[in-house]
Amino acid sequence: MTVGRGKKAVVVGAGIGGLTAAAALRRIGMDVEVHERARELRPAGGAISLMTNAVLALRTLDIDLRFEEHAEILEELHFLTKRGKPIRTLRFKEICARLGAPSFGITRTLLQQLLLKEIDDCPVRLGAAATGFEPDGTGVRVRFEDGSETYGDVLIGADGFNSAIRRGLTGPEQPRETGYLCWVATPRFEHPRITKQYGAHYWGRGKRFGIANIGGGEIYWWGTKNMPAARARDWRAQGGRKAEIVRAYAGWADEVVAAVEATPFEEITAFPARDRPFLERWGKGPVTLLGDAAHPMMTSLGQGACMAIEDAVVLAHHLRGADDPARALRAYEAERRPRTKKIVEGAHALSALEQTENPLRILGRDLFFRFAPDSAVDKQNAEYLEFPAPAAASPDSCPTKEQP
Repeated sequence: MTVGRGKKAVVVGAGIGGLTAAAALRRIGMDVEVHERARELRPAGGAISLMTNAVLALRTLDIDLRFEEHAEILEELHFLTKRGKPIRTLRFKEICARLGAPSFGITRTLLQQLLLKEIDDCPVRLGAAATGFEPDGTGVRVRFEDGSETYGDVLIGADGFNSAIRRGLTGPEQPRETGYLCWVATPRFEHPRITKQYGAHYWGRGKRFGIANIGGGEIYWWGTKNMPAARARDWRAQGGRKAEIVRAYAGWADEVVAAVEATPFEEITAFPARDRPFLERWGKGPVTLLGDAAHPMMTSLGQGACMAIEDAVVLAHHLRGADDPARALRAYEAERRPRTKKIVEGAHALSALEQTENPLRILGRDLFFRFAPDSAVDKQNAEYLEFPAPAAASPDSCPTKEQP
């Protein structure tokens, strides 16, 4: 069987990974339908870093979402003490130019809108919670909570951290809880220090804060605070209030304090920081996973959404022209596992270091980050920001790097 027009992919999940999968699979000629458990597409989580590697990945399928017209370019990221004193500045501009594409800060809502426009008339069914699936030797039948069913040649589980498709493959699992809470918001906010393209991370003791100017008079801010995992799991229900956030950042840099105070409490999203131990087997037969369903990761490297986009693109390259879809899915998984495992583990380790309350570890962290050679830091950043050419891609489908 040759995968092409008339062969159907069922995508479960309409987040960034699921919508990118729909766009990528349609580019190679597959019919696609998307099923989403939410009754309306209302993204949470504020904004994301859309890094160079994700932009380069999309280019291999000639997907151009025109980010330059909609999002702020990220050229520098400042690491500061909680009071705003410099630790180090990462300069992405030269690395991104060398690789051939910029990095961006963009709201999840806007990225979702751009992807929905890209998939155009692809059916997206809301209120469709998947409950199970049954491969039958030639394809796979997917069941939903409302009693409905659909059938496809392949099933892509892109349904996030609590993936029903992953649960059908692995059985029940426990998340890896890290003992801290994340707050995020995208308020309208101005401050003299938050200039165009401003991006900064502030490091404290068991707490962090981040600010990015995402344009249009809006910023994206996020904050973290160590607390028992049980409380982080359901912070609002256990009495979480804005006053706690204000107290957490009392005495921090003026722009941090002002950003929190200016944000209405109802616009702040809270969620526990958690991931899962890395999954070595993502699929079986005509079923596979991508994005957070396959490899949820901590936010410390800013690569969660980017890895989902990379997954979708590499998946499409492997399914293009495949005589055996199941074999193509296994090849996709084998290609993606080493890169995603490295980033999952790197993000987990960095998260623990950033959240430490140990004074000696804090001192060592800040000194190392301040004085590490530029060459070593740039090399590591380039490894994350470069998109490895998919093994199944034709030579003329790979992105061309600009000359520095």
